[in-house]
Amino acid sequence: MPIVFIAHSKQVAAWGGDVGLGKNIFLLSTADDADHAAAFLAAKPCGAEDWILIKQADLETADAETVQNKLSAREKRVDPTLYPRLRGFQGLFKVKIENVENHVMVKKALDGEAPKEIKVKPADIAAYLLHNALK
Repeated sequence: MPIVFIAHSKQVAAWGGDVGLGKNIFLLSTADDADHAAAFLAAKPCGAEDWILIKQADLETADAETVQNKLSAREKRVDPTLYPRLRGFQGLFKVKIENVENHVMVKKALDGEAPKEIKVKPADIAAYLLHNALK
């Protein structure tokens, strides 16, 4: 069954910080299964060797463009024509941590937990991205 997955690279995050995009850059794409996703990341998209698959979810059809367009309504898509390092690669998103914090706080409030300070982790960001890409 096709999957949609979120991946993160420290090399791409460092590059994003250097060019003014910020360090919260994540990849969203689709694959036929987890093995194809791992092979995709091993092919070094954007020239980075350290991609880590953070989270994945099942998908009805393996159409990366559709899920990326849904997510781009909430988060900023990195334009590959502006940055030569991306080599035309689609699927990178600049994530605002404030949006993730709000998402986590609302989710916890709806579950009946008392509000408290939240420290956002990559798994929280991946869950937020998948939620917005699949709704």
